[in-house]
Amino acid sequence: MRERFWERYSLAELTGEEWEALCDGCGRCCLHKLEDEESGDIATLDVACQLLDIKACRCSDYANRSARVPGCVPLTRERVAQFRWLPASCAYRRLSERRGLADWHPLVSGDPGSVQRAGIGVASFAIAEDAIDEADWEDRIIDILSIDE
Repeated sequence: MRERFWERYSLAELTGEEWEALCDGCGRCCLHKLEDEESGDIATLDVACQLLDIKACRCSDYANRSARVPGCVPLTRERVAQFRWLPASCAYRRLSERRGLADWHPLVSGDPGSVQRAGIGVASFAIAEDAIDEADWEDRIIDILSIDE
């Protein structure tokens, strides 16, 4: 990968390897979301997708995730600006909004453990979707993203 590529190139100019390296491994994009049909607000739950390895904060079947989980939306360069539901801490969103990477991001810190120590990763609080009845998901809301943000 090119040195400090995230500062020197646009998202559109990144190689596939660089694009993938932007993922900080927090797992927040793999938490279930609920959309309020009236307001459009997006509620994030502490309930993890069935494929998320919660301890590792990584997809257990990344290559086949879209086929195995119909609601999984692959994050692409062409569509990154549309993903307002990504957490404000997400590298893809931060760079799309020209905010740069956070100090705890592994590309900046040089340490993959910095994500969990900063309290960004979901390993300390996420629960597996099969541990919670879907009827109780509304009780699992941890954040609400207003469409006005």
